[in-house]
Amino acid sequence: MIYTSDIDVEAVRAHATRLLARREHSRWDLRRKLARRGYDADILDKVLAELARTGLQSDARFAEDYVRSAIGRGQGPLKIRAKLRAWGIDAEGVDNALDTDADWLRLARKALAKRFGTQPPTDLSARVRQARFLAGRGYPRNVSARAIGNLDARDDE
Repeated sequence: MIYTSDIDVEAVRAHATRLLARREHSRWDLRRKLARRGYDADILDKVLAELARTGLQSDARFAEDYVRSAIGRGQGPLKIRAKLRAWGIDAEGVDNALDTDADWLRLARKALAKRFGTQPPTDLSARVRQARFLAGRGYPRNVSARAIGNLDARDDE
């Protein structure tokens, strides 16, 4: 005899697998998307635990992919950290994902060059505009200041 809950579990598993086949999802996001479809919370928890246990869903893998993608889009560590937390990744998972060999100063300079060209800012107004740009991208003040040229720009620190 097949119980309704068995059918529901299979439906949730199939839907979750389809979502994961397209791209990585955090557990929080996957649960949110499936809950919008009206699936029972207990069934969702059971299926999500199974998917995580079998490795089909991984918050660590999602976070690593997200960090790689965000760096490619020119985002800084502060913005990436905030976005990962918003996707339901815990603090340890965020720290692990951000533990990369990323050279944030080089990436900030690259973002500035792409947006403003390679010439350093000539006046205070231009410096402020560039600092605001980098802050919006999620770069810390010390990195922004060095990238713009306010501080000693040695790369060996």
